[in-house]
Amino acid sequence: MVGGIAGKLHGRRRLRIPPPLTLALLYLVFIAVGAGLLWLPISHHGDVGLIDALFTSTSAVTVTGLVLHDTGAAFTGFGQFVIAGLIQLGGLGLMTFAVLVLSALGIPVGMPQRMILREDLNQTSLSNLTVLVRIIIVVALLCEALGALILAFVFVPQYGIDGLWQAVFHSISAFNNAGFALHPDSLSQWVGHPVVNIVVPVLFILGGLGFIVVGDIYQKRKWRALTLHSRLMLVGTAVLIVWGTVTFGALEWTNPATLGPLSTGDKIWASWFQGVTPRTAGFNTIDTGGMHDSTTLLTMALMLVGGGSTSTAGGIKVTTLCVLLLATVAFFRRQKALHAFGRSLGLEEVLKVMALTTVSMLLVLTGIFVVSISHDGAFIDLAFEVTSAFGTVGLSRGATAELDGIGLAFIMLMMFVGRVGPLALGFFLATRSVPRVRYPAGQIYLG
Repeated sequence: MVGGIAGKLHGRRRLRIPPPLTLALLYLVFIAVGAGLLWLPISHHGDVGLIDALFTSTSAVTVTGLVLHDTGAAFTGFGQFVIAGLIQLGGLGLMTFAVLVLSALGIPVGMPQRMILREDLNQTSLSNLTVLVRIIIVVALLCEALGALILAFVFVPQYGIDGLWQAVFHSISAFNNAGFALHPDSLSQWVGHPVVNIVVPVLFILGGLGFIVVGDIYQKRKWRALTLHSRLMLVGTAVLIVWGTVTFGALEWTNPATLGPLSTGDKIWASWFQGVTPRTAGFNTIDTGGMHDSTTLLTMALMLVGGGSTSTAGGIKVTTLCVLLLATVAFFRRQKALHAFGRSLGLEEVLKVMALTTVSMLLVLTGIFVVSISHDGAFIDLAFEVTSAFGTVGLSRGATAELDGIGLAFIMLMMFVGRVGPLALGFFLATRSVPRVRYPAGQIYLG
């Protein structure tokens, strides 16, 4: 279906729709289809309206996890199955499934589909895209199957046969960094359970690393043989995990609303879970609304960073942060080139991450401004929701359900933009023509 839509959109030369816009249209189509399915009486227990269905579909396709209703209570088994399907489609990429179907049917993948797939997977080259698709599908299915199998040992004894579906649903949601849970308190009732606190984070960390990194590790299996991207991702991810875990524990250790009442062991488990979930899993094992403001700001920073390129995570990406830090260090050292692990990075990479970061910050600030116009008070809660939506995280301090129509519409827009990618929109608006006129150099004073 996706391949057919893409082919029609690109088959007509007179339309000349750029791949980023085509990708955005595909996501919009699936959001609309998902909303229609979730609005059907068979999908819910009578409390879900059209706006609720549209919001839930947007959240699922963009693998965010923000909800207006308790997913487990408001939606039937069919509705939950639809949500899981939308999460899978959105997390692994719509064009990934399209290429898989075309390949299975023996239909060659044309240049238009490859260009859209390149945008969907955030790649710069058209080569080896079909190989990358196979890696993505195999890695995803293996991780989700193994995760569901292990989680079944937790859910089945507690919920009976229904525990099997809970294990599958939470495994899909975790690997795709969606954050959808079938319980009103997310995973809080397992705050000290070792299996849940290991399996779920491992799933969303693997999904957030990026399929290129996972495939590179599987193929090379030696640190020195890994690509620069893989090394930056692994080091950056490890640093952020340690920093998030230690800082969260230090800030919340005595907070009576979060870690305070827990035992020492449970505090450590909760600190670990909450230190890694903002990038961009969206599950929680403590009351997010009870966090200190300092911890809230820490969580917002982690949500903005997100995970890795070609992953199921959102945010500006870990490699973007790494390049920004490397560029800053190079500036203070008066170096004209960036160096990392014996490799150099050019000006083009720096300009790209600067553009991505600038667009992202402007979008988040604009979102906070618009949402706060009609919602005075609890500013940090509103800022948290907008940041969570843009980073496609799904963590909430309870403000989403209190928003009016304008607020909900803008949160949906932030989720959509956060998933499709600020650079995709930037590439669509930017002109790629070579300037015919060169101007003399000028000087401005900075700092």
